[in-house]
Amino acid sequence: MKDAFFVLSCTIRIFNDNTLTDYPQALKKNIPFTFIILRLVLGLLLLLFYWLKVDHFKWYAISFLIIGLLSDIFDGIIARRLAVSTTLLRRWDSSVDLLFFACISLVSYLSCPQFFKDNATLILILVGSEILTYIISFAKFKKEIATHSIGAKIWTLFLFALLVELLLHCQSTILFQLTVWLGLLTRLEIIAIILTLKNWSNDIPSIYHAIQLRKGKAILKNKLFNS
Repeated sequence: MKDAFFVLSCTIRIFNDNTLTDYPQALKKNIPFTFIILRLVLGLLLLLFYWLKVDHFKWYAISFLIIGLLSDIFDGIIARRLAVSTTLLRRWDSSVDLLFFACISLVSYLSCPQFFKDNATLILILVGSEILTYIISFAKFKKEIATHSIGAKIWTLFLFALLVELLLHCQSTILFQLTVWLGLLTRLEIIAIILTLKNWSNDIPSIYHAIQLRKGKAILKNKLFNS
């Protein structure tokens, strides 16, 4: 719920800022924001499609998932190219990512309830670890996580492949196991990053970089993957 309110407040702030700037320039700078909004719309639209029992639903779902993944990759790259990769944008990106994959996961559950029932324990542990990262972040910094770590990015690719497999076949074995255990490892790293940092920060590639920041050292970030 807090993520939803954060999304709404950011939208209002960005809209108000744009009214005070040159429209063409503002439009260009808001390309990354548009990509983020696209993921939110796709996630909600997918829920609507499922509720309406749209024909060929699984192909819509897979198409939306692919578009969402591509938009997630390129919004950050474009933002850095345009020099608009602000803390606000990165927080917005993290919140919408959570909502988008929550929508896709919910649709997968509704489409394949038996798979989720059979693997309920591991799935609940994974979901619990994700919730725990947010609890710890809010408890320490009063903000949601926006680490965008390299490990989390790699895990997102595994999650993407798993969701596609579920939408197509409603079953998964090896890929499911890999996704769960990699997810747990990356959540543990995120928790370690949060606990290591003295002050909230976004785009922390790894726990090593968090330790460097804690020591007061500057960290080198990849221009392609981290702002």
